[in-house]
Amino acid sequence: MRLLLLASLRAQTGNATTAARIQNHLHAAGHICVLKDAFMYESPTEIANLTCTDKFDAALAIHLYKAGRLLQGSRIPFGIIFGGTDVNEDVKCEEKHRVMGAVLEEARFAVAFTVKMKELAAAEWPDARKKIYVQAQGIKTTPSETFDWYRFLQNADIPTNTASLHVFLLICGLRRVKDPLYLVEVFSDWHRRDPSVHLGIIGPAVDPLFTSEVKEKVKRTGVLVITEEQKRSFRTTSIPKSQHLLQLTILMIVLRFPKAPGVHLLQEMPQDDLHAAMKMCFAVVNSSISEGMSAAILEAMDLDIPVLARNIPGNAAIINHKETGLLFSNPQEFVVLSKSLINDPIMEREIVTRAKDYVKKHHSWESERKAYQNLVLRLQ
Repeated sequence: MRLLLLASLRAQTGNATTAARIQNHLHAAGHICVLKDAFMYESPTEIANLTCTDKFDAALAIHLYKAGRLLQGSRIPFGIIFGGTDVNEDVKCEEKHRVMGAVLEEARFAVAFTVKMKELAAAEWPDARKKIYVQAQGIKTTPSETFDWYRFLQNADIPTNTASLHVFLLICGLRRVKDPLYLVEVFSDWHRRDPSVHLGIIGPAVDPLFTSEVKEKVKRTGVLVITEEQKRSFRTTSIPKSQHLLQLTILMIVLRFPKAPGVHLLQEMPQDDLHAAMKMCFAVVNSSISEGMSAAILEAMDLDIPVLARNIPGNAAIINHKETGLLFSNPQEFVVLSKSLINDPIMEREIVTRAKDYVKKHHSWESERKAYQNLVLRLQ
């Protein structure tokens, strides 16, 4: 079959990673699967023209609203893969809820990453329950063998001469639902007391406006502004010039300190390099308000790296607290749990071992491949 796969294809986002993996599965079964970015299209009419012109036999969409709405009224059969924010967040909007219900009614099948996600969708659209299948994300990590961790730290302005360095990585597309600023203040306070801990926020600028807010919060230099009144004060007061220079120097030093010491905003990087960076860090962090199923969490587990994640349903579905990872309910608890992880290497090793076993058992890449190869047969 010639299949169209619609998704948000911004590099290094969860949906893009999932789309590439599913495309690979379908190619292996002999199908032609063409990826298209849902954000490049505005209406179902545009997709109808595309499917007609390019002679697609069927379609898949990742995210019931963002991509699924474009298949409403489609002349070709299609299936849906829930993204996470569709059933967690978009259902709260009446118009989006209506559109998603109509799309789900037309779909031949839908895929939920977890039983919890299926139940949420079925509660909103009871008639669709029988067509919703549960298939966990399959994970395969490919860390680069040529990745330079030392240079990575240098580029991030993280000191490389610290004996006991603990780098935490928060991997996410920069948008509000990922809440990357959630831990910034408390982490900076912790770093002031313990300079060995650093938090790197890494991912694409999905929301440009919000990305500006993040940069403003963690930016590493200040701007020295001297008013005309201050200039006159320097010239007319009886304080010695040397005293003025001392005050000015102190002011410049203060302004050059980062707004959030110990927190670093990093550029997105190729998947292989990202996996290599994860393998070298102390722990991977997730602070999202809402998640479908975080690939970064599962990848960290596969790479033998401990995970600290915000206690939300999507994360709790794949992390058993103190068994396969650590769940925190507030920023202060994050610090407490992080310290316990640093101070108890036996606990860390046990968590990492159990997490690796969990991923092998429940997030098999091969099982996911078979599932999607079988599901698309329903589109014939």
